[in-house]
Amino acid sequence: MANWLEGQVVENRRVNDYLTALIIKVDLGGYEAGQFVRIGLRDGDDVLARPYSLVNAPEEEHLEVYFNIVEDGPLSPRLFALEAGDKILVSDHPSGFLTVSEVPKVPQLWLVATGTGIGPFLAILKSEAVWQKFDKAVLCYSVSYAEELAYRDTIAAIAEKRGDRFCFVPIVTRESFAGGLGHRMPTLMQDGSLERFTGLDINADNSHVMMCGSSEMITDVSTALIERGMHKHRRRNPGHFTTEKYH
Repeated sequence: MANWLEGQVVENRRVNDYLTALIIKVDLGGYEAGQFVRIGLRDGDDVLARPYSLVNAPEEEHLEVYFNIVEDGPLSPRLFALEAGDKILVSDHPSGFLTVSEVPKVPQLWLVATGTGIGPFLAILKSEAVWQKFDKAVLCYSVSYAEELAYRDTIAAIAEKRGDRFCFVPIVTRESFAGGLGHRMPTLMQDGSLERFTGLDINADNSHVMMCGSSEMITDVSTALIERGMHKHRRRNPGHFTTEKYH
């Protein structure tokens, strides 16, 4: 059973009518970039809760979670409606293995996200650990529509700070978008578009791929990586790609 910390909403930062970020003041203690916590609200004698990745790096002052509203869901509409000053519950034990400490050291780290799966990778890219371990980090961020490409200022700041050690690949699949790519990740890998765009190869010798987002993307990209002779990473059997699924 989770032990709950009572936090306070600092800001509800809307991206659009169905995407938002909650900034939360709470004393969580130590954790690693890439981990997640359970966020909840009281419902009578019970707590409605679900896991959310932390967008903030551990050294930042407040927690931040980024999510989409599920119109008929029991929790997300209530979270979406919160305002500054409202109370919120946060589990006291961060979890998850989507962290750079869990993956082997190789020249290139590829971070592949769909939708709100961008969250843990922003935390990772804002922390120092990733830059101490890898020569280059590539962020592939896939959404349906350009308005869903959130955190552009954050990504731009990372790019400015890290220079040619960082590569950003925006992917918009359902409308034209200048400056990025326009097909799903598995297609971009299979037809070579992703590697032409970045000028980098993905292979078992030089790359580790971390994925967070839709189950379909994770399944299809995993298949594409396996076809390249790569296999899923486990502590007892180090490999070439790591995934995060909450449900």
